[in-house]
Order: sequence, then structure tokens, then C-alpha cells
Amino acid sequence: MNKFLMALAGNPNAGKTTLFNHLTGARQHVGNYPGITVDYKEGSLTLDNQHVIITDLPGTYSLTAYSEEEVVARDYLINQRPKVVINIIDASNLERNLYLTCQFLELGIPIVIALNMIDVAKDRGIKIKAEKLTELLGVPVIPIIARNGQGTDELMTAAMEVARENKPWIPTHISYGEDLDETILDLMAIIDEQNFLTESYPSRYTAIKYLEHDDLILSKGQDESKTTAQTIESQVTSVSDHTLKTTEVFPESIIADHRYGFIKSILRQGIVTHTFDQDRLHITDRIDKVLTNRFFGPVAMLLILFGLYQFTFTWSEIPVGWMENVFVFLGDTVRNNMAEGPLRSMLISGVIDGVGGVLGFVPLIMFMFLGISILEDSGYLARVAFMMDRIFRIFGLHGSSVMPFIISGGIAGGCAVPGVMATRTMRSPKERMATLLTVPFMNCGAKVPVLALLIGAFFSDHKASYMMFFTLLAWLVALISAKILRSTVLKGAPTPFVMELPPYRFPTAKGLAIHTWERTWQYIKKAGTVILAFSVVLWAMMTYPGLPEDEAANFEAQRQAIMSDIDAEKITQSSEDATAGEELSTASQELQDQLTTIDVIESEAALRHSLAGQIGTSLEPISQMAGFEWRTNIALMGGFAAKEVIVSTLGTAYSMGEIEADASQPLGDRLLESPHWNRVIAVSAMLFIMFYAPCFVTVICIAKEAGTWKWAYFSMAFNTVFAFILSVAVYQIGMFLGLG
Repeated sequence: MNKFLMALAGNPNAGKTTLFNHLTGARQHVGNYPGITVDYKEGSLTLDNQHVIITDLPGTYSLTAYSEEEVVARDYLINQRPKVVINIIDASNLERNLYLTCQFLELGIPIVIALNMIDVAKDRGIKIKAEKLTELLGVPVIPIIARNGQGTDELMTAAMEVARENKPWIPTHISYGEDLDETILDLMAIIDEQNFLTESYPSRYTAIKYLEHDDLILSKGQDESKTTAQTIESQVTSVSDHTLKTTEVFPESIIADHRYGFIKSILRQGIVTHTFDQDRLHITDRIDKVLTNRFFGPVAMLLILFGLYQFTFTWSEIPVGWMENVFVFLGDTVRNNMAEGPLRSMLISGVIDGVGGVLGFVPLIMFMFLGISILEDSGYLARVAFMMDRIFRIFGLHGSSVMPFIISGGIAGGCAVPGVMATRTMRSPKERMATLLTVPFMNCGAKVPVLALLIGAFFSDHKASYMMFFTLLAWLVALISAKILRSTVLKGAPTPFVMELPPYRFPTAKGLAIHTWERTWQYIKKAGTVILAFSVVLWAMMTYPGLPEDEAANFEAQRQAIMSDIDAEKITQSSEDATAGEELSTASQELQDQLTTIDVIESEAALRHSLAGQIGTSLEPISQMAGFEWRTNIALMGGFAAKEVIVSTLGTAYSMGEIEADASQPLGDRLLESPHWNRVIAVSAMLFIMFYAPCFVTVICIAKEAGTWKWAYFSMAFNTVFAFILSVAVYQIGMFLGLG
């Protein structure tokens, strides 16, 4: 069976991913482009006996290499040469979306246009003649509604027809005025004569990119031939000086103007008609009158956020209890059916109590991601970014900082790593650095299980309220930190911010299911791989080297003495009358309890003598200022690797030597009954976990994005010191007021 490569490309919010999900369903996977950190999705399907591989390219407005996403999209098209590109266009914003189409045409790529959201366009009184647009552009234009699949069969039929034609790439010529057209012809002559970059790009396209001062093309040109590159750059400089003197603009502005002129000339040929007055308020505009209102908008945002947490905790409570019971059952089963020894200890304390503590929160995480997917797919998250821009400017940040904050967990459940990566699209280096250093303060998906554990154990009556409070606190701390950075080491004025607000849409069940499962599966995979590995390593650190021989012998002697007393009681009991026998039976039970106590004390002593126990104990004189005992210190050390490990390590530590709590209980109950924990300590711990050093993957990402380890080390040190000071203050004040 032949294999065809196809690609989906288009502007952000044009419905590209919705179409991708509809076409591929579960037959997709997420990967990473070689050498960079931008993710891509790839799926497969079979059409007319053809195996088709579809790649969902990053959303982009242009093919000029201003951002990583634009570089990825263009490089994929050049290097992979897909048989056809399906260009998804928002029918209600036709002029803006066609700008990217123009660049596809100039590159000569075989394309099919998917005219998406024609229902939204119709609601806005916009009617588009797809047949006429096909005729004028010279490529198939198929009206579709991606969210319900309308028109997708016709779209894929047209795409397969274009793919089978296998035509060479033929660039479309757009006139850029007399001066630039002459220069383009001159540059093309040089490019063709020297075979300069012709293996990758059409000569006309290369000439245009030089006029647009595309840094990536200029760099490739220098690598190809410095002599030819300098000749071309000299001509471009000459024409740039000329246009600047005569029109006061650079060639790239002229090119953009003429592209839009090309688009307007097409649209004015009866392509678009309006069935009613364009000033009429559309449904999206009506909703935005309320949800983005200067005063009511933030109130609505807080209510929606609170509703998200209420939904998450209410609906997940029962399945979370089921999951906890499953792991308690597994622990009891292993405990009752395996001989005591290192293997049993590892399975119970390292794997079941460790990983089980993290996997137990899968239902909560799933409901959280479902709620976030609804907000994202409906278009509301873009409104959050729009409203937050006004606040961000107060703290010296750019409006585009909002999305990295949200991605990092601004509404809980994100991840700091993609949040850090998302800063690369920001133009201002200082704003980018301030954003990059503060996004780890957000409550990412790794922190949510820890917060949920402690809130559920100590504040079970108001879980949603406390989660919302800690989310808002994360925002406040991050913004204050950004203000400090922007007022000191990263001084500078904020740059202008413009963003697109997509129309509101009803999320599709299929899209929600895919998005929710993708994120939940990433969480499960992390628990089954990274967290499992760290849990076993930390179990080993909490087990070895074990008790010194003399202490182990002392415990064994105590145990043997009690066993002798028990045997003696049994002999006495058999020779006494019934009443005395009952009294002796009680005495025998007390001896059994003493034996259990000896076992637990020995387990705690062994934990203290372990490598992790020694480290945790050595830190205790300092950590006690914040209310943390040595076992908590062990868990916090594990959090440097991954914040989810805190839950698994607490599960392991408090199943190895806690006298007052039953080790078969859920971890939350064990902490609640522990004398080393109370409400004040729980709040102190949550604050420290929220704000101390990012996980090691995030630290590496900060170093890579910042271009130096200096800022990564700064992030670790600054965050940890700040978090500790805050935790100490809360613990000391709380205990002084008697709130524990």
C-alpha cells in the first residue's frame, strides 16, 4: 500500500487541531521536532487504499522565520515535501487567513483550502462563493465545519486528487511594484546561475525572502556560498535604501502591503457578500460584552475558575476513593501473601504506596483536564489572556506573558516546561526572561496532587475554595516576583500587545475526549516511568544501609523477651480458671501490642539510619522552623526531581515507621492522624511546595531557553529561599496564634 504524506497548516484558532482530531481520532501521537522543543502531532488514516500520514503543523500566521513555530512549519514543508497541504482557513476572517495562503502559493506547495467555520460566517451574515474562490486562486476550496465533520469527506477526496497528480511545485507570482519586481528578477538570475539554495527553495521565493530579511534564509545562504550571499545582500541593501528614501518603508512592508492588495483584489470580485449590516452585534460580541467587561469580566473569570475547582473536587471524590481503596487492597494483599523481606518492602512501600499515591489522583486530574479543555476549546482561555493583559502591565510584563502562565498551570493542571518554552515567541528579551523565571510559580499538574492531598486531608469541607485560594496566590506571587525583576535586574518598558480573540464555539465531545485523555495519559506515563523509578530509588535510600548490628541485636533481644512472656502467659492461661484466663488473655494482648510497638520503633530507627533518613535528619534543625520533620524533608528532596514524587515519597516514608497511624490507611488519613502534622504545617508545606525550586526538567529548560545556566541557578536559589522564608513566617505566626 502506498503511503502519502499530508500536512495540516493554518492560523491559530482556525480549527486545525479540531479537523486533525476528527480525521485521525485515536490514531495519533505526539512527538518532538529534531533539535528543538516544539511538539507536533502525527496521525494516520486510510483513504481509497492509500495509507495517509497527516502531520498537524504548529499554528502560524506567516512562513517568515520570526518564531520557532514558523521555522518548524516551513522546514517541515521544505524537508518532508508532503504530497498536499490542507490549508485550514477561518471563513469568518477570510482576508487575514489568506495571507498565509499567499505564502504557500508563492512557495509553490500543492494545497487544498479547507474553508472552515462556514456556520460561524453565516451567523455573521457572511456568504462566500467557494467555487469562485477556487477559480481565482487555482486551488480547490472546500467549505467545511470541522467540529461536526461536515464537508470533510469532500475535502479529503479533493486532497487525494491533488496528491495523486504529483505535480512539481510551481510558485504563484504576485507583483510587488516596479522596483521590487525588477530586483526579484535580477536576484533570480543570480540564484539560478549559481544554483544557490535551489535544491530547497524556488529561486523567486529565495529572492523574496532576502528582501524580507529572513534571518534563517540569510544564514543558510552564508553557509551555501558566502560570495553569492554577499552579492545578493548588496543588491537588497541597495533597493532597501532606495525604497526607504522614496517611500519611507522597507521592502518587507511593501511585500506585505502587496500581498494584502492581492487578497483584496480577489475578495472584491464577488467572493464575499454580506446578508445583513456588518455592524450588527454577533453572538460572540454579545458574550464578550459581558465576559470581557472591565468590571464584570474579572468577577466572571473568578466564578468560572471556582466552578472548575468545585466540579473537579465534587465529581472526582468518589472515584479517587475507589482508587485509594484499590491500592490499599493491593498493599494488604502483598503484605498478607509475601514473606517479610526487602522485596516485600520495596513492593509495598516503594511501588504501591509510592506510585499508588500518585495514580490515586488520576480521576481528579482527568476531571481537571476536562474542565480546562472545555475552557480552551470554547475560546474562553483567550479571553482570560486578554483581560489579564491589563493587570500584567502593572507588573511590567507583556500581554503575551499570560499564555505561558496559563500553560504552566495558571488554571492548574499545566506544566512549567511548555510554559517556559512558550516564552520564545515574545519579542522583548527582558520581558521574556522575567516571564521565563516566574512561570514555575504556577500550580502545575505535578503540584495539584500534592495540594489535593493536603487540602483533602486537612480542609476537606472547603476543598474548592482552598484550591482556588492557592491558585490566586500563585498568580500574585509570580506577578510580584516579576515586578521585582522588572524593577531591578530586568528593567525596561513593556512592549505593545495585540492578540486575536477567536469566536466562541461549542467544544466537541470527541475533541474534549482526545484532549483530556492525552493530558491524563501523559500524567499516567510519568507515574509509571519517572515517578516509579524515583520511588524505587528513594525507597532504597530510605532502606539502606539499615540499622547498625548492635541496635538490630538490641531490638531482637527485646522482641525475644516479649515472645518469652507471651509463651509464659499462654502456659499460665491453660492452667487457670476461666475468669483468670480472661485477665491473662488481656495481658497477652498487651504483650502483643508491645511487640507491634517494638516493630514500628525498629522500622522508624532503620529509616532514620538510612541514607535519606540521615539527610532528612541533618536538615531538621533548619526545617523545623517551617514545621517540617525529617520525613517531610525526604519528600521535599524528592520533589527536586519531580513534584509528584513528593506524594509517593510521603506515602513511602509514612508507611515505614509511623506508630500512631495504620500503614494500610490512605496517605491523607495517615498524615491527619500523625502528631507531626496539623493544619498550620499543611499550609506551610503547601506554600513551600508551590514556590521552591522548579523540578530538574524545568531547570534544564530554563538554562536552555535563557542560553546560560546562570539564570537556572538563580531560579533554584531564589525560589527556594523565598519559599522557605514564606513557610517559616506562616508556621511561626500560625502556631503563635494557636491555629494548629
